[in-house]
Amino acid sequence: MTHEELKQKALQNKNVKKEYDDLELEFQLLNEMLHARKEAGLNQLQVAELMGTKQTAITRLESALSAGGHSPSLTTLKKYANAVGCHLDIKFVNNRESI
Repeated sequence: MTHEELKQKALQNKNVKKEYDDLELEFQLLNEMLHARKEAGLNQLQVAELMGTKQTAITRLESALSAGGHSPSLTTLKKYANAVGCHLDIKFVNNRESI
């Protein structure tokens, strides 16, 4: 069974689906971070050095997002973004439909 097949099977369970959906924002953020790091051509150690921290901190940061663990601070996200040659852009999106 492939990872995708296992994921689809697990998501048939409504409790698993709810937990998965609740982590959507964290997954989006992690995907953005990993994409930016890859585009910058950097590995975790290089990002850590640019941020003035250790590689284990970057590993924990990326792992925590995928597991729904500790949420990083805005300061940490800004440092990460800067290290990978980006800036952080946070915005509120109105959920209400336009009239």
